[in-house]
Amino acid sequence: MVKYIYEYKNWTDFTWREADINAIFGEVRNVQGKIIGQMNMLGFAAKEEASLSTLTLDVIKSSEIEGEKLDYNQVRSSIARRLGINIAGLVPTNRNIDGVVEMMLDATQNYQKPLTNKRLYAWHSALFPTGHSGMHKIEVGRYRSGEMQIVSGALGKEKVHFEAVPAKKVKIEMDKFLKWFNDNSPIDPVLKSAIAHFWFIIIHPFDDGNGRIARAISDLMLARADKTTERYYSMSSQILVERKKYYEILQKVQHSTGDITDWLDWFLHCLKNSVLSTQTTLQKILRKTDFWKIHENTPFNERQRLVLNKLFDGFDGKLKSSKWAKIAKCSPDTALRDIKDLIEKGILQQEQQGGRSTNYELANF
Repeated sequence: MVKYIYEYKNWTDFTWREADINAIFGEVRNVQGKIIGQMNMLGFAAKEEASLSTLTLDVIKSSEIEGEKLDYNQVRSSIARRLGINIAGLVPTNRNIDGVVEMMLDATQNYQKPLTNKRLYAWHSALFPTGHSGMHKIEVGRYRSGEMQIVSGALGKEKVHFEAVPAKKVKIEMDKFLKWFNDNSPIDPVLKSAIAHFWFIIIHPFDDGNGRIARAISDLMLARADKTTERYYSMSSQILVERKKYYEILQKVQHSTGDITDWLDWFLHCLKNSVLSTQTTLQKILRKTDFWKIHENTPFNERQRLVLNKLFDGFDGKLKSSKWAKIAKCSPDTALRDIKDLIEKGILQQEQQGGRSTNYELANF
């Protein structure tokens, strides 16, 4: 019978092979330093935009890992409101989205505060404002009182992937975890972020939402590593890309006798990829910032500002006059006038491909 890691005595005295992770750890610290250096050279507006984009992605992708799709504009609006960032096209948001956003912002903006049972209960309550997960009523704002299994497969043919720490031990294990998390140990915060993620997942203290809370805990510790509330890379976005491997490695290391080298190696590679993919996002933000700097005295109406920002943020599909009308909530005639005005100003151009319907794109500037 294969034992789970928590069934061994002193299971949280984790070990790892330093020689196996030293190289990737050094690379991670190097790319982190570079990206923060690049960001610090940006102006205030660009830094704000970069942080807002990253936080929005983080919230959306963390929920997507769990199979839940959140509306991009609602998430972005909810974050902007809470951080007091002035953006065009704010939209109303619902309690569900506000709750996820509140948890993520508490983790990253208040990263210096200690992590406590009470704080985790508040995060959990924010994630499940109705007291339900889908159709199921769950225990909210407290640790689970029932046993927890991760299963898949049809009824009668279920496969058990993981059986969490017994309910009666959850509070004891969590107190131990939180004491370690809040202690000023000599472990580098990047490694501490990886260990905390794994440790929390193994305990699985809540009825639901453990994955999202584990990722928020990771983000909190990464903010401590970066010593800033500004977020420039999204670990959750990269975990989503590598989701299959994420679950495979967790499943493998949950049966280890205490050596978590494989988990740390995977986490550090994932983090490095996450920081590297930020370079692309940064290019987009710089382009957007340059555009508005060049056109700070160009007259635009609110509809034009709204659609132009959407084009810079990454637009789904082709821009047609009908899509413009829909986004800007105006008539097709008004949309066409707005577009023609931007073509005359040399900002938009017709796509070369042509075809039956006319598509528009940003001109080079």
